[in-house]
Amino acid sequence: MRTRHAGAAVLAALTALTLAACGGGEVGGEDTATDGATDSGDTGGGAEGSIKIGIKFDQPGLGYQDGSTYTGFDVDVATYVAGELGYGEDQIEWVEAPSAQRETMLQTGQVDMIFATYSITDTRKETVAFAGPYFVAGQDLLVAEDNTDITGPESLEGKNLCSVTGSTSAQRIKDEYAAGAQLLERPGYAECVTALTAGQVDAVTTDDIILAGLAAQPANKGKVKVVGAPFSTERYGVGLPQDNDVCEDVNAAIEKMIEDGSWEEFVTKNTEGTGYTPNASENPPTVDPCA
Repeated sequence: MRTRHAGAAVLAALTALTLAACGGGEVGGEDTATDGATDSGDTGGGAEGSIKIGIKFDQPGLGYQDGSTYTGFDVDVATYVAGELGYGEDQIEWVEAPSAQRETMLQTGQVDMIFATYSITDTRKETVAFAGPYFVAGQDLLVAEDNTDITGPESLEGKNLCSVTGSTSAQRIKDEYAAGAQLLERPGYAECVTALTAGQVDAVTTDDIILAGLAAQPANKGKVKVVGAPFSTERYGVGLPQDNDVCEDVNAAIEKMIEDGSWEEFVTKNTEGTGYTPNASENPPTVDPCA
């Protein structure tokens, strides 16, 4: 297994290769070089330059931007992993990674890696690579607080359903549970919740941990609720360019995070007050071997 500093060096080399392949502008800091790691032990990180990490900006408790502050479970996990690769917090550049753009962002070198509730699927593996998983969620439904009709995906026949463009959630419901559901797509889940509270849709669907964070927002409390009947397994991975040499280092960082108690700390910190409890039979997860 490579060391933390070797991981930083390899990641820097990967960034350079991506730029060469794409012929695009610079990604990361000016001095991101293959020999950027040092042995100083400085808490600012041993790698030179910066690392661009894609996250969501609109998912409370997972990836959320408030001015220049970024919070959430994905942010904490990404910061930990970056630290193990030799990058301090001040060397991380957070980049918004909308669901529909994640593969393109990795392929074109706009980001070095993505932590954005990014479910590992065979289809996505055709164009990008994954480390992890680092969390396992389940798809669920968000409905109005007083709704008693919708108890699961089978209840959505003929109903209006909102999900985010580029996600797999709504299509799964149409393919497997309720072909007659009417789909409304929005760029972000906040817009879906707005449509729900305005009565424009009957339900919002995505992963349970995302819905729990949205329901716990002060503006939404007492207006919406999570049905609480998960019907899928969503294994969140770290998105990487398909041709990479850092997957093993990222997996090693995830394993260390779980072993030293940081993973549990991050989950508790970011779900406190939401009523959400991770599926104990799936979490903490075991990472997959790198392809």
